Amino acid sequence: MAAVTYADVVEALPRVHAVLKPTLLHDWPGLSKALGCELNLKHENHQPVGAFKVRGGINLVGTLSDEERASGILGVSTGNHGQSLAFAAKHFGVRCTIVVPTGNNPDKNLAIQQLGAELIEQGRDFDEAREYVDELQRQRGGRYVHSANEPKLIAGVGSLAWEVFEELPHPDVMLVPIGLGSGVCGACVVAKHRRPQTQIIGVQAANASAVVRSWRSGKQETDASINTWAEGLATRVPAELTLGIMRELMDDAILVSEDEMRHAAAMILKHSHNLAEGAGAATVAAAFQQRDRFAGKKVVAVLSGGNLDLAQLPSILAHLTDS
Repeated sequence: MAAVTYADVVEALPRVHAVLKPTLLHDWPGLSKALGCELNLKHENHQPVGAFKVRGGINLVGTLSDEERASGILGVSTGNHGQSLAFAAKHFGVRCTIVVPTGNNPDKNLAIQQLGAELIEQGRDFDEAREYVDELQRQRGGRYVHSANEPKLIAGVGSLAWEVFEELPHPDVMLVPIGLGSGVCGACVVAKHRRPQTQIIGVQAANASAVVRSWRSGKQETDASINTWAEGLATRVPAELTLGIMRELMDDAILVSEDEMRHAAAMILKHSHNLAEGAGAATVAAAFQQRDRFAGKKVVAVLSGGNLDLAQLPSILAHLTDS
């Protein structure tokens, strides 16, 4: 599988920016004061589908062959990858089918359907849904778009970090959530070209930590089951391409707890009036957990998405008193 280079990201930029405007990068004073650093939030929750993955979807679907476009695309997702593909497919006039786990975030399911994609619920989690897609592709054909093992996705998502360095050339740290790792890989590729001194640190849920454990151990580690409210981080099995890039380029990784992500979502809501989903709040959770380490530094935290299952809101609001 081809490696992803900075040139690939640059090649994707005009394709991405023809459809998507650069998102806000902002230092919210209340957050920075609470965390003891200059914290700049990269607001991917402001994307038209509420999450960063749409960058990769636009780049990949925009480069499909005529034959691939005619056969349609299939994907498996807990929501944001599915919305990304559905949005891009609608833009380019391509048929799209998305498989989600049973009991998935209902708001994300509805958003996928509203973008014109066929939605199928199958499997108890992301990885079981992924197994079903293999069978579906054998039955129907079509171009299967993996949420991580796709160089064009990673190159498109790399436009996020490119925008950061255009606006803030010298960050000390960039914190990026890890589900399967397309976002952190795109950031790594760009940072190592633009400013190698910037540390790229991935953030994953402690309750769904197979990717970080695999990165640390050098072995392929998996989970039999996971239990996190952050569905964007809820993966049990690492992806080959992204894990390889992380092992080569990522500087560090941090694991955060379920309550740390709730507390971070409450902090984001209080100080910026933005709603963050679990994966989007994970980076602020890491900054808070490691505030002594990052004290006085210029930190970018990627708020990767705002597609919160509103059933989680009461437990987040319960943390406002100590945010």
